[in-house]
Amino acid sequence: MNDQDYKFDEDEALKFIRAELSEDVNLKYDDEEILCIIDIIWDYYESNGFLSLNLDETEEEVLDIDNLMKYVKKEVKADDDLNIDSKDVEKIVKAELDYEESLEDFI
Repeated sequence: MNDQDYKFDEDEALKFIRAELSEDVNLKYDDEEILCIIDIIWDYYESNGFLSLNLDETEEEVLDIDNLMKYVKKEVKADDDLNIDSKDVEKIVKAELDYEESLEDFI
């Protein structure tokens, strides 16, 4: 397999996140709500330069998870269409980060 086989895939991320969440959290939210969290995470990455090809440090070295959590929670709260509990936001973000980390295992 080549590096193309291990690129971020929203559908795979969704499956991975669902597998990591408890049944009660899974039942509360539909796929679109979880995909919105993924999009917010990637908006954070983009606005903070994490998607730049010229990073000298690895993402793990510069990613401030606390700031990411604050950003995602703020964006979820500001979106009237999203009604996701703050503690569940944390669980979803952690599961998404775990998915990203699982991709690094193959590279």
